[in-house]
Amino acid sequence: MRVGVVQFPGSCDERDAAYALQVVGAEPVLLWHGAADLAGVEAVVLPGGFSYGDYLRTGALARFAPVMGALAAFAQRGGPVLGICNGFQILCEAGLLPGALTRNAGLRFVARPQPVRVAARSTWTAGLEPGDVLTIPVKHGEGRYVHDDPGQLAAGGQVLLRYCEPDGTVTRAANPNGSVAAIAGVTNPAGNVAGLMPHPEHAVDALLGSTDGRRLLGAVLSSVAAGRGGPVAAHL
Repeated sequence: MRVGVVQFPGSCDERDAAYALQVVGAEPVLLWHGAADLAGVEAVVLPGGFSYGDYLRTGALARFAPVMGALAAFAQRGGPVLGICNGFQILCEAGLLPGALTRNAGLRFVARPQPVRVAARSTWTAGLEPGDVLTIPVKHGEGRYVHDDPGQLAAGGQVLLRYCEPDGTVTRAANPNGSVAAIAGVTNPAGNVAGLMPHPEHAVDALLGSTDGRRLLGAVLSSVAAGRGGPVAAHL
């Protein structure tokens, strides 16, 4: 399965994402931000970093990159799209995901291993069950998720992950950035577009402390292979 990884000026995790995709059995394809098409890939990852230097606002300039037009059309057709950290910010700025990411509560950069609890099934959590706990690192300064009605998102199955304690309990102390309702990741209504602040590409090797990132990145391979990559896969 060929998975595109978009490169923006200022991206810093595209090589890590490509390596992680190889680990789970995919063929990564680096896609330049100025490209007008997606080179026939079957899924797309927007990696972490500082696209366009985070000028104006995180993700605000990247949303206008030529590749985003092709990405929006791909997502509309049901193509699987995952935004990680800065990629999550870009998808929110582009209107492909609800809500926005703002400065962390406390105004400090946070970097730590972080337990997260799966809250819903989607294209990107195939094989995982709601309630499963993964340990995936976070590293961000603007990861505080905000939304006017998080309850509505949850009711619609759009809350993908929540920050939690190792036993799955959601507490204020476990929330690294002050995100509303401890939300660490969300999806679009169809479930094929997802964004998350934790970095699964940095949790695929036991030497780094966790291999739980494989369970997320590998999920989309089974979804697409089974023909469940489109809107019908949402929240099965």
